[in-house]
Amino acid sequence: MRWVWFIMFFASNFPATAADPPGDLDHVAQAATAMLDGDLCQKIQTPRSARYMTLKDPRDPWRAGDNYDVNDAPFTQTKKTLIRLSHLCPGSCDVNLWMPLPAKPQRVQIVIRNVHELSQFWNWGDLDQDMPPEMKRVLDSGERVKVSRRRGMFSVLAPVKNSLGDVVAVAEVVTQQNEDPRENVK
Repeated sequence: MRWVWFIMFFASNFPATAADPPGDLDHVAQAATAMLDGDLCQKIQTPRSARYMTLKDPRDPWRAGDNYDVNDAPFTQTKKTLIRLSHLCPGSCDVNLWMPLPAKPQRVQIVIRNVHELSQFWNWGDLDQDMPPEMKRVLDSGERVKVSRRRGMFSVLAPVKNSLGDVVAVAEVVTQQNEDPRENVK
C-alpha cells in the first residue's frame, strides 16, 4: 500500500514529459479571440493597397506586392498583441493574422507574420491565396479549429471579431515539434 502512495506522490509532483501542443495552443487561441480587436484589424491595410491587391498588370507582376501598405498605428498595436500572445505558449510559437480580401472573399492574405515565420498555410512570397477550408470554417462558424497539415506542425485557428460580433479575421497560433529557428527564415 505504501508504494501506491509513493507512486501517486511521485506522479503528481512531476509534469508529464509528453507535451500537448494542440491543447497548449488552444488556450492561446482562446486568449487571441478575447484580446484581438477586429475593428482595428480592419484598419490595418490602406484602401489604396487593398485596391492594388485585385489589379493585375502583365508588365508588372509584382505590382500588388510593391504597393502593399499598412496604417502604422493599427498594424503596430495588433503586431504587439500578437507577439504578447505568442509569449503565452510554453515553447516557441507564432501568432499570425489572416484576413479575407474585401474584393475577393474566397481569398485570404496573411496580414501579419511573426518572428519564426511559422505557418501551415503561407507559402513564401504569396501575397494572397485561396482560402483554406479550415479558415473558411472559422470565419463561417466562429469556432476554433485545430489543424495539423504539415508533419510536426500544430496550429489552432481562432476567430477575430469586430464590435458587431462579426468574424473578420483569423488568428493562427502555430508551433512545430522540432524547433529549428532558422528553418523558415532564409
